[in-house]
Amino acid sequence: MTDSSYSPRPTPTTVAVLGCGWLGLPLAKALVAEGYAVNGSTTTPTHMLTLRDAGIRPYLLQLGPEFSQIDADSLHALLAGVDVLVLNVPPRAAAAGAYPALLRPVGSAVAAAGVRHVLFVSSTGVYPNENRIMRESDAVSSPDAPMDLLRAEGQFTPRWGKWLTTVVRLGGLFGPDRPPGRFLAGRHDLPQGSAPVNLIHLDDCIGLLQHIIREKAWGYTFNACASHHPSRSTFYTAAAVQMGLQAPTFQAEETGQSGKTIDSTLLRETTGYQFQHDDLLAALAYC
Repeated sequence: MTDSSYSPRPTPTTVAVLGCGWLGLPLAKALVAEGYAVNGSTTTPTHMLTLRDAGIRPYLLQLGPEFSQIDADSLHALLAGVDVLVLNVPPRAAAAGAYPALLRPVGSAVAAAGVRHVLFVSSTGVYPNENRIMRESDAVSSPDAPMDLLRAEGQFTPRWGKWLTTVVRLGGLFGPDRPPGRFLAGRHDLPQGSAPVNLIHLDDCIGLLQHIIREKAWGYTFNACASHHPSRSTFYTAAAVQMGLQAPTFQAEETGQSGKTIDSTLLRETTGYQFQHDDLLAALAYC
């Protein structure tokens, strides 16, 4: 829920994107095109010029066990004068159990820099793999949904009087340079063929994150994925065939077996964002 006592500042002029990779870089480019001043971080020295050429102020920054004073200085420089931080550091960047610690220096730097808004790019991996619809309040610790991600989210929400955070839990990512036809092609006897897929195209990742910043939708936790949930067997077979690859095969399953279905109704109703790729089979043409 939003903090009703909070009055948003005018449209921000500077956004920092911490993590300019497969999602972060095109998002940063889109924000530059929209007229924002954008700072961006990368862990790779050779990518600094790529960011600069795209109109993004580049900063070299490596979170993790080797986090140094140089990294700390770079992090503070990245956030200086910034109104919105897009925190886009995937959990796979950390060892098991270490994700909250990985992000702890970011929280301290956000407070020190006076950043007013944080857009935390999270994952639907916070939900257990149970045969039911998952809404934002259903995130719990379980063997297949460990607490790391929830703890990391909690480090940035809430911070009344300091900053407001919106958490966006993205479904599985696909799009250019990440075609789902390659994910399971040629594999055999796979489980959970009847389970629904919960995916989101890169275009919608970028579009909805821009939309949240533009509409100042702060203080929420949102699920984000297409409303279309074909079965794994239907979707990944179609994805492989479209690329001319060998289709995967799936195990026969007992009646009633399925998996979680991610509900993104709150995002749609609260922000008014219109998905570009709600039909996942049609979206295969845009990979």
